Order: sequence, then structure tokens, then C-alpha cells
Amino acid sequence: MAAGTAALLLAAAGISVPLLLEDPAAPAPVQPETIAVETPLPPEPVFSYYTQIGPPEGSPLTSVEPLALTVGAAKTGTSLPAGLVGLSLEATDLADPAMSGDNPEMVQSLTGLGKPLLRFGGNAVDRRFFWTSAGEPVPSNLKGDKAHPVRAVAPADLERVNTLLEATDAAINLTVDLGHYDPARAADMAAHASRIFGDRLAGITVGNEPNGYPSNGLRDSGWTMEDYLTELKAYAQAIYEVAPDVKIVGPGVYSEAWWEPFAKVDLPQQKVFSFHHYPLSSCDGKSDANGEPILANLMSQNVHDHADYYRGEALKPASAAGLETWITETGVSACPGSNETTKTHASALWAADYAISGAQLGVSRLSFHSSLITCRGGPPMSAICSGGEYLQPNGAVEERANYFGLSMIAEMQPGEFLAAEETGGGLSHSYAVRHADGSISVVLVNANNPETDAQMNVSLVLPGRPLTAAMSQLTGSSYTSEDSTMIDGQLTEAVPVSERLTLPGFAYGSATQEFVLTAGTVTVLNFTFQD
Repeated sequence: MAAGTAALLLAAAGISVPLLLEDPAAPAPVQPETIAVETPLPPEPVFSYYTQIGPPEGSPLTSVEPLALTVGAAKTGTSLPAGLVGLSLEATDLADPAMSGDNPEMVQSLTGLGKPLLRFGGNAVDRRFFWTSAGEPVPSNLKGDKAHPVRAVAPADLERVNTLLEATDAAINLTVDLGHYDPARAADMAAHASRIFGDRLAGITVGNEPNGYPSNGLRDSGWTMEDYLTELKAYAQAIYEVAPDVKIVGPGVYSEAWWEPFAKVDLPQQKVFSFHHYPLSSCDGKSDANGEPILANLMSQNVHDHADYYRGEALKPASAAGLETWITETGVSACPGSNETTKTHASALWAADYAISGAQLGVSRLSFHSSLITCRGGPPMSAICSGGEYLQPNGAVEERANYFGLSMIAEMQPGEFLAAEETGGGLSHSYAVRHADGSISVVLVNANNPETDAQMNVSLVLPGRPLTAAMSQLTGSSYTSEDSTMIDGQLTEAVPVSERLTLPGFAYGSATQEFVLTAGTVTVLNFTFQD
């Protein structure tokens, strides 16, 4: 109570006191400091800690600059969606009996990719694929070979594929033949697909990489992007008349000049913007040394930064038109045959980083190009392939290293990306996602060399006090190792968060966590917090 006020009260009570006046120049009385009281944490439970694989014995152990990572509470505005990771297959694979819910091998492999989008297209759709609902003979002008035969696809094939979608909770994106102009046949396929797949039909693409038609013989050299748009409109109208709720996904090209015209073209149905991207496709290295598919390029900061830039540029016309963005065909390289990046642990590190960095940029679907041809003699960059001798599949489905990299990201729950600041870490990339239950996942892609680089010290600051810290980790003995990439020590997809062990050195209730990570790993940490 102020002194002047106290004196007046005493005088009113009949007590004679001198009148004390407040000095206006006197400093304001000091208020008691308010001290924030943290909510007490529940008792610390007994944890079972993850056993992380260490560096190989005898390695030079080159030191890696420590990683300082601060995860904030602010959101970036982008999300990790359900069904981010999918596979791209040839349109002729629709006729393969392996694509069935009765095939436990295929069901298991696709389930390891979350709720994937299966995209059917590729070079086959305009060359070796024939849709028929009336049983017509395959046209003689379609040409294939022993490894890539011409195949007819009928409604019964779609019915079989739908059993696989139901068994794996997957979606499907079909591509119709534009190489042989026939809007009515495409509309017939769309009508049957809409009836059979229902809501699982995510969209239909008209043609595969039409920007390449003038150079690959599917159109004459004078065929232009304007011609494509004219033909696209005819296809879209025919499809709309029989399946108005089915979206058109496109243009599905590798030419930037085609992006904005598709984003702006007026079609009667909804659209999804899509493009293809293979970062290391300078096959001989002469046109672009940084784009040659060699390990030195794959394991570089440049390939990460360039991929972010290219995808960011693709997102601009899509965002301006209010369109969702998919990468419907991707992989390390579009160059044919093997190279030093294929089937390697390095490709697993790249695949995991490419998938989650794409989502953080704003891409909502990524389909990694694969093949059902036998692993032996088949496309070496395929994430999955069939067991057995060359072109003699035995029913088994095998997963390559890049599959496991994709599975690490596909197994994560949806959520919103959080802003994060990082320094140090050498060749590493970090991401943070807040999930609907309030937990936060932190993904650390430690792409430093597992043969030569020491473990990386990590200082992680979280926007809260964690009660648990579940850990899953992808490992490999070297960049070049094949068929040895593992998740939690096994050749299988990651287990659910509830079944994972605890981060070694976890500091219960501390916003700052200090730990080490082995080089050549992808680590997913999931933290829960007190409400």
C-alpha cells in the first residue's frame, strides 16, 4: 500500500499522523518476480536402449563436424502426407498375375511402403500396351521384345489389381495411350477403372512424357506442345463424359517448358500437376559432369541442393494454379543399364533424403520407377524386382537397397513440418515433423562415409520436454555395398513406433539431447511430450 494512502486512512480513524506525500521522482516499487513453475514430470520409466552399429574396425575415422540442430515450434507450411512414397511401373505390368492381393510377397513389399500410390505408365504405355474391353486382337503395329512384350489389358486385369490395392490400402494412377491417338479407347478404360477402383483411382495421365514424342517417333518432328494441349483436351473431355470425378494428372514430362502451359490449360475436370525427375541423367558426363551417375555425384551436397532447386521451380506454376504436385516417375538416373550408383547402400541414403525433402518442399506423391522383371538381368535401379532366373520369375518379390530407404520415410505417420536450424554435420540433412498426437519425429540422414568417417556428435534442442525417444535406423557397411542395407539390423521394413527401442543416452525430460550417430545411416527419432 502506498504511504500517502496509509496516512489518509489513519487520519480518518482519528489518529494524528504527519501527512506523507509520494515523491513523483521516486522509483516505482519493485514487484515480486513471477517464476514459471514447470509441471512435474511423471516418474522416469525403465527404458530399453537401442544398440547402434558402430564404425567398421580399423577405419581411418575421419572426424565429422558436430551437428547442432534446433527444432522450433513454428510450422513451415508444408506437410508429410499419408501415401507420400509409391512405385511407378510399366502399364503392361497391369497384366502381370503377380499384381494380386493373393500374392503375399507383393502384399508384404507394398505394405512396407505405407499406403503407396501405384502409378502404371512408363515407356510401355505408348508402345507395347493395348487396352480392350471387347477382346479385340492386339494391333500389329505395337512392337515389343522378349524382355518387354506387348500386352493387352482388360477389365479383368483391373479387377485383379484392385484386390492388391485393397490388401495394401493403396491407390492407383493409370496412364492411357496417347502415342496412338484414340480418346474413345482411353475413355473406355477410364470408365471401367472408375467403376472398379472407385476412390482408389487417384487420377489418369494422358501419355507418358509427351514432350519426347517428336524425337522418339511417336509423332513427327513438327508436333508441338500446342498440339499436345489440343489432344489432351480431347482426351480429357472424353474421359469427363464417362468418369467426371476422375482427375487428370499431367503433363508427366521432363521438360520445364511444358509445366506452366499444363497448369493453366482449361479442362472440365480437376487436375493434378506432375513431372518426372532423374537427377543424375548425364549418362556420359560430357554434357554435365555433375549429373553423371557416379557415386561421387550421388554422395554430394550438390545433388541434394540441385534436386531441391529443380523441384522448387516445378512447384511454382503448380502453386500459382492451386494444384497438388506429384513426381510420378523418379529415381537416381534415367540412364540405361547399371552404373556405380545402382543397387547400392548409397542409393538408399539418397532415396530416403529425396523422399522426405520432397515432402518438405510441398510434393505430395513420389513414385519411384521400378519393374517386375527378374532381379537377375532386370533393371538395376528398380526398388523391387522378381526372384528367379532371367525372365523366369519364381513368385518371390525382392527388395533392393533403395526400397529400404523409401520404407524408412513411408513408415512415418503424417504430420506438419517444423522449422529447424542446423549447423555442422558434414554431409547430413535433418527434418522435423509434428504429428496429430503431439509427438515429433526427427529424421537425420547422416550421409557421411560409413567406411571412413567417425560417428557424428549431435546436439538436438526440442520445443518441449520429451518423455520418450523411440529410435529406428537404416544402416549399411559402405556406400557401394549391395544387398546389405538393413533397418534395425534386419532386411525388413521398420517396426511401428510403439515397438521401437529408446535412443541411447536419452535425457528424460530434457529439451536438449546429446547423442552420436554412425555415418551412412538414416535415423528416425520419435519424441513424445507431456501434455
